[in-house]
Amino acid sequence: MAGLAVALVGVVALASPGTAADGSPYGTTFTASRAVTGGPAAPGKATVTEGQVKEVAPGGVITYPSVTSCLTVTVRLQDGGLVGAHASLFQVPGELRSDEILAALKHRVGHRPVTAIQVKGAVGAWHPSYFVKAIEAYGEDGQPPYPAHPDPEGLADAVSRGLELPRRLVTVEDVPDGDQIAG
Repeated sequence: MAGLAVALVGVVALASPGTAADGSPYGTTFTASRAVTGGPAAPGKATVTEGQVKEVAPGGVITYPSVTSCLTVTVRLQDGGLVGAHASLFQVPGELRSDEILAALKHRVGHRPVTAIQVKGAVGAWHPSYFVKAIEAYGEDGQPPYPAHPDPEGLADAVSRGLELPRRLVTVEDVPDGDQIAG
Protein backbone atom coordinates (compact mmCIF):
# COMPACT_ATOMS: atom_id res chain seq x y z
CA MET A 1 0.00 0.00 0.00
CA ALA A 2 2.84 2.42 0.82
CA GLY A 3 4.45 1.62 -2.55
CA LEU A 4 1.21 2.49 -4.34
CA ALA A 5 0.99 5.79 -2.47
CA VAL A 6 4.56 6.66 -3.46
CA ALA A 7 3.83 5.75 -7.09
CA LEU A 8 0.71 7.91 -7.14
CA VAL A 9 2.59 10.85 -5.62
CA GLY A 10 5.21 10.42 -8.35
CA VAL A 11 2.57 10.53 -11.08
CA VAL A 12 1.03 13.68 -9.60
CA ALA A 13 4.46 15.29 -9.32
CA LEU A 14 5.07 14.70 -13.04
CA ALA A 15 1.98 16.62 -14.13
CA SER A 16 3.08 19.76 -15.92
CA PRO A 17 2.25 22.97 -14.04
CA GLY A 18 0.97 24.52 -17.30
CA THR A 19 -2.00 22.31 -18.10
CA ALA A 20 -4.63 22.95 -20.72
CA ALA A 21 -6.81 24.56 -18.02
CA ASP A 22 -4.59 27.64 -18.11
CA GLY A 23 -5.14 28.08 -21.84
CA SER A 24 -1.49 27.60 -22.73
CA PRO A 25 -0.88 25.74 -26.02
CA TYR A 26 2.10 24.13 -24.29
CA GLY A 27 0.07 22.96 -21.29
CA THR A 28 0.49 19.24 -21.82
CA THR A 29 0.23 16.79 -18.95
CA PHE A 30 2.27 13.61 -18.89
CA THR A 31 2.51 10.60 -16.64
CA ALA A 32 5.22 8.53 -15.02
CA SER A 33 4.82 5.86 -17.69
CA ARG A 34 6.32 8.31 -20.19
CA ALA A 35 10.10 8.62 -20.34
CA VAL A 36 11.07 11.57 -18.16
CA THR A 37 13.98 10.79 -15.88
CA GLY A 38 16.62 12.59 -13.86
CA GLY A 39 16.56 14.52 -10.64
CA PRO A 40 18.69 15.09 -7.58
CA ALA A 41 20.82 12.03 -8.25
CA ALA A 42 21.17 12.56 -12.01
CA PRO A 43 23.72 10.22 -13.61
CA GLY A 44 26.95 11.29 -15.28
CA LYS A 45 25.80 10.08 -18.68
CA ALA A 46 22.50 9.30 -20.37
CA THR A 47 21.18 8.10 -23.70
CA VAL A 48 18.07 10.01 -24.78
CA THR A 49 16.07 8.23 -27.47
CA GLU A 50 13.07 9.52 -29.43
CA GLY A 51 10.33 10.94 -27.24
CA GLN A 52 12.42 10.98 -24.06
CA VAL A 53 13.66 13.65 -21.65
CA LYS A 54 16.60 12.95 -19.36
CA GLU A 55 19.08 14.81 -17.21
CA VAL A 56 22.78 14.42 -16.42
CA ALA A 57 24.77 15.83 -13.54
CA PRO A 58 27.24 18.71 -13.95
CA GLY A 59 30.05 17.62 -16.26
CA GLY A 60 27.90 14.81 -17.66
CA VAL A 61 27.28 13.74 -21.25
CA ILE A 62 24.03 13.12 -23.14
CA THR A 63 23.99 10.92 -26.24
CA TYR A 64 21.12 11.26 -28.70
CA PRO A 65 21.34 8.16 -30.94
CA SER A 66 20.30 7.99 -34.58
CA VAL A 67 19.07 11.55 -35.09
CA THR A 68 17.68 11.49 -38.65
CA SER A 69 14.34 13.32 -38.89
CA CYS A 70 14.39 14.39 -35.23
CA LEU A 71 15.35 17.47 -33.30
CA THR A 72 17.24 17.44 -30.03
CA VAL A 73 16.86 20.16 -27.42
CA THR A 74 19.64 20.45 -24.84
CA VAL A 75 19.18 22.83 -21.93
CA ARG A 76 22.44 23.87 -20.30
CA LEU A 77 21.96 24.62 -16.61
CA GLN A 78 24.02 27.20 -14.74
CA ASP A 79 25.45 24.50 -12.46
CA GLY A 80 26.87 22.61 -15.48
CA GLY A 81 24.15 19.97 -15.67
CA LEU A 82 22.26 19.18 -18.87
CA VAL A 83 18.62 18.34 -19.51
CA GLY A 84 17.94 16.89 -22.93
CA ALA A 85 14.92 16.04 -25.06
CA HIS A 86 14.78 14.02 -28.27
CA ALA A 87 11.76 15.24 -30.26
CA SER A 88 10.50 12.86 -32.93
CA LEU A 89 8.45 13.84 -35.99
CA PHE A 90 6.28 10.78 -35.38
CA GLN A 91 5.52 9.41 -31.93
CA VAL A 92 7.35 6.32 -30.80
CA PRO A 93 4.86 4.05 -28.98
CA GLY A 94 4.93 4.69 -25.24
CA GLU A 95 7.04 7.85 -25.54
CA LEU A 96 6.25 11.57 -25.72
CA ARG A 97 4.81 13.19 -28.86
CA SER A 98 6.37 16.33 -30.32
CA ASP A 99 3.61 18.47 -28.77
CA GLU A 100 4.38 17.04 -25.30
CA ILE A 101 8.16 17.18 -25.31
CA LEU A 102 8.67 20.86 -24.40
CA ALA A 103 6.28 20.67 -21.44
CA ALA A 104 8.19 17.63 -20.15
CA LEU A 105 11.52 19.39 -20.68
CA LYS A 106 10.25 22.54 -18.95
CA HIS A 107 9.06 20.46 -15.99
CA ARG A 108 12.41 18.68 -15.67
CA VAL A 109 14.34 21.98 -15.79
CA GLY A 110 12.02 23.55 -13.22
CA HIS A 111 13.11 26.94 -11.92
CA ARG A 112 16.84 26.31 -12.20
CA PRO A 113 18.94 28.97 -13.98
CA VAL A 114 19.58 28.22 -17.67
CA THR A 115 22.60 29.47 -19.62
CA ALA A 116 21.79 28.12 -23.12
CA ILE A 117 19.33 26.04 -25.13
CA GLN A 118 20.70 24.18 -28.14
CA VAL A 119 18.35 22.81 -30.79
CA LYS A 120 20.03 20.47 -33.30
CA GLY A 121 18.91 18.01 -35.93
CA ALA A 122 16.81 17.87 -39.08
CA VAL A 123 15.81 21.54 -39.09
CA GLY A 124 14.38 21.38 -42.62
CA ALA A 125 11.95 18.57 -41.69
CA TRP A 126 10.33 20.51 -38.84
CA HIS A 127 7.54 23.05 -38.90
CA PRO A 128 7.59 25.11 -35.67
CA SER A 129 3.93 24.23 -35.02
CA TYR A 130 4.85 20.56 -34.43
CA PHE A 131 5.79 21.61 -30.90
CA VAL A 132 2.20 22.79 -30.39
CA LYS A 133 0.28 20.15 -32.36
CA ALA A 134 1.94 16.86 -33.28
CA ILE A 135 1.50 15.41 -36.76
CA GLU A 136 -0.52 12.54 -35.22
CA ALA A 137 -3.00 15.03 -33.74
CA TYR A 138 -4.37 15.95 -37.18
CA GLY A 139 -6.05 12.59 -37.78
CA GLU A 140 -7.15 11.31 -41.16
CA ASP A 141 -9.21 14.39 -42.05
CA GLY A 142 -6.64 17.01 -41.08
CA GLN A 143 -3.60 18.14 -42.99
CA PRO A 144 -0.54 19.08 -40.92
CA PRO A 145 1.58 21.96 -42.18
CA TYR A 146 4.76 20.94 -43.91
CA PRO A 147 7.85 23.14 -43.94
CA ALA A 148 8.39 24.88 -47.28
CA HIS A 149 11.97 25.67 -46.24
CA PRO A 150 14.12 25.36 -43.11
CA ASP A 151 12.87 27.76 -40.42
CA PRO A 152 15.51 27.96 -37.69
CA GLU A 153 14.13 31.26 -36.39
CA GLY A 154 10.61 29.83 -36.14
CA LEU A 155 11.92 26.75 -34.32
CA ALA A 156 13.92 28.91 -31.90
CA ASP A 157 10.83 31.02 -31.20
CA ALA A 158 8.68 27.90 -30.63
CA VAL A 159 11.22 26.38 -28.23
CA SER A 160 11.58 29.68 -26.37
CA ARG A 161 7.80 29.97 -25.96
CA GLY A 162 7.38 26.32 -25.01
CA LEU A 163 10.04 26.50 -22.32
CA GLU A 164 9.04 30.03 -21.29
CA LEU A 165 12.69 31.07 -21.46
CA PRO A 166 14.27 34.04 -23.25
CA ARG A 167 14.66 33.67 -27.02
CA ARG A 168 18.25 34.96 -26.81
CA LEU A 169 19.24 31.68 -25.09
CA VAL A 170 18.15 29.49 -28.03
CA THR A 171 20.39 28.50 -30.93
CA VAL A 172 19.35 26.21 -33.79
CA GLU A 173 21.72 24.14 -35.90
CA ASP A 174 20.98 21.82 -38.81
CA VAL A 175 23.23 18.78 -38.37
CA PRO A 176 23.75 15.68 -40.52
CA ASP A 177 22.20 12.32 -39.65
CA GLY A 178 23.76 10.28 -36.88
CA ASP A 179 24.42 10.29 -33.18
CA GLN A 180 24.67 13.61 -31.35
CA ILE A 181 26.71 14.13 -28.20
CA ALA A 182 26.17 16.99 -25.73
CA GLY A 183 28.61 17.46 -22.91
